[in-house]
Amino acid sequence: MKPSSNSVNSFFSFLSHGIDDLDGYFSSNTFMSLQFLLHAVSLLRSLHSRLTSLVQKLHLPVGEKWLDEYMDESSRLWDVCHVIKLGVSGMENYCSTVADIISSLDQWHHSPTPQLTRQVMRAISVCRREAMGLEEENRVLVATRIDPMSLRLDERLSVDSRHNGFNGFRGVLYALKNASSLLLVILLWGSVHCWLELAVDDEPTSVFFTSELTVSMARLQKRILSEMEGAANDRPGILMHEFRRARAAAEELRAELERATAMRCDSEATAGSLREKVEELKGWFGMLRSGTENLAGQMDDLFDEIVEGRKKLLHLCSHR
Repeated sequence: MKPSSNSVNSFFSFLSHGIDDLDGYFSSNTFMSLQFLLHAVSLLRSLHSRLTSLVQKLHLPVGEKWLDEYMDESSRLWDVCHVIKLGVSGMENYCSTVADIISSLDQWHHSPTPQLTRQVMRAISVCRREAMGLEEENRVLVATRIDPMSLRLDERLSVDSRHNGFNGFRGVLYALKNASSLLLVILLWGSVHCWLELAVDDEPTSVFFTSELTVSMARLQKRILSEMEGAANDRPGILMHEFRRARAAAEELRAELERATAMRCDSEATAGSLREKVEELKGWFGMLRSGTENLAGQMDDLFDEIVEGRKKLLHLCSHR
């Protein structure tokens, strides 16, 4: 077997195992959790980095179309990831409004006066409006900046040319593009907006894929599409688990405060219930803030790696 064949097969194996590992972080109980999204972007980064390294092993001809195809794919990755980064950055304003609720709650906890209760209620109302505004901005962002066809499975090339072109590079790029489409849709649905137009094909059935990779991608797609349909029908928008739980916790706290105020109830049971709601909101807020900061940082690292990868391959071609 040629060294190039070993390198190509190694890439396919890495891709398949990466999809399987991501599937292991999937849970219907915490659908689109930040942990799942962070592993998706981590796999995306690993695949791009591994592709760049692979090219250097294949000894591809200078001035051929393979470089244009790589540049096109890295440009597509950059454009979609930029939309994802904008959506994640918008979460910072929402986190600021949740922080205001926490601050008001701390004051209210030390002196639960009617005035401070109203202050907490106003903070929750501001947080609700911020969440609604964020989801609407993200909906427009996806609708205007994302071409659904750019995230469809690529079936344009013939099987033979995909498999053999440029020492196997074209086949690797084809597989990477399809896997990246799945990962990018996951990240868009989770952190920006669940737009059903972005749904990838039901199953990657191309005979080009190894059976292992076909099974891995089909299994993950099927699970995500099944869970997504229920979540999106319930309330389309940002599917991120921690974001939805933080919103729900704020609304539950508001309802508890309204009930206690209306009933003029200051019993130990009511106080305990309120403390529980407050701690729940703080918990979800902490996970949302730290998780989105981590996700934004990973996106920035991916942008740097895309730039470096393009420079590296252009340098490689110009110095042969």
